[in-house]
Amino acid sequence: MTSANGTAPSVASTLGVELGSRAYSIVVGDGLLKEAGRRMAEVISRRRVVIVTDATVAPLYLETLEASLAAADIEHFSVVLPAGEASKSFDHLRDLTDRLLDERIERTTAVVALGGGVIGDLAGFAASIVLRGVDVVQVPTTLLAQVDSSVGGKTGINTRHGKNLIGTFHQPILVLADVGTLATLPPRQLLAGYAETVKYGLIEDAPFFEWLEQHGDAFCRGDKAIQTEAVVRACTAKAAVVAEDERESGRRALLNFGHTFGHALEAECGYGERLLHGEAVALGMVMATALSVRMGLCPAADLERTRRHLKARGLRVGVGEIAEPSWTAERLLSHMMSDKKVRDRLPTFVLTQGIGKAFTTQEVDPGLLRDVVDVALSDRP
Repeated sequence: MTSANGTAPSVASTLGVELGSRAYSIVVGDGLLKEAGRRMAEVISRRRVVIVTDATVAPLYLETLEASLAAADIEHFSVVLPAGEASKSFDHLRDLTDRLLDERIERTTAVVALGGGVIGDLAGFAASIVLRGVDVVQVPTTLLAQVDSSVGGKTGINTRHGKNLIGTFHQPILVLADVGTLATLPPRQLLAGYAETVKYGLIEDAPFFEWLEQHGDAFCRGDKAIQTEAVVRACTAKAAVVAEDERESGRRALLNFGHTFGHALEAECGYGERLLHGEAVALGMVMATALSVRMGLCPAADLERTRRHLKARGLRVGVGEIAEPSWTAERLLSHMMSDKKVRDRLPTFVLTQGIGKAFTTQEVDPGLLRDVVDVALSDRP
């Protein structure tokens, strides 16, 4: 059997995010962009969509997606934004919503986010507020977006006060994760997404972490079967968490493992190319595990195992590798106090009792926390 555009349907895995009337599917496979139109036609309200992408992704995948939409008789137009974290701003949000309104979109028009986490967050946020909310389809083209940000409905922009402090929960109606797009990722971007993949093993799934220890090299070399299995396992884990705790009042907070520290590091780096989000998460997971060890909660061997695995893949595990002389524990701790997970003026940490045994707490000794930050700042290769 062939699809409407003459191509054979890809072999794909379909997962469900069970949210009652707002349930949706995550489809993972190689070559999905070529049949995206057919799959979208099954869920969109009207055959008209707006593709939002960036200047890096557009030359690679926009033509393929547009051809797929045309084959499915879906009217479409595209908005191409500058690439990079700086696009997650009020200025770019205003420009994007103006473009959507310029095109006279209706509430039955869907927004299609084609790109990485920045595009997914920004386009999702715009979709949630324009005309008081229109549908969004996530088509993530980076590993980080495929295993994390495209699933679960978190949208947002950054401000001078911190990362993702302005945003909404707005679930997509469909997620199409084409693992074929991972082949064009720069190695650094792939590794940044790999850190978020490892996170699922570290928080609740020790067997998945063990699997990654065995197959991480093949994954990073581009083995499609290994990459597909990893994305499916990560998305399965996230879908289960989101279905249980959509708005992060309980179990979903575990997905922030490494993020309290990581966001503070990103703030110091100015949310730019100097430190990618996944790289910050890798450093943050090491710091959170180190704090857990200092508090007597986690075996030191699990910290070493985590560091060894991340470092073997090529990720930084010492903050001293990126720190400037001006960085101090006080500055990083101040950033943590601006984190959106602060409750009653106390930061919420995701700590661990060992690989696969994460939990949340606010009961952290300030002295131990400062010691861990001081050690991290001096940790150089």
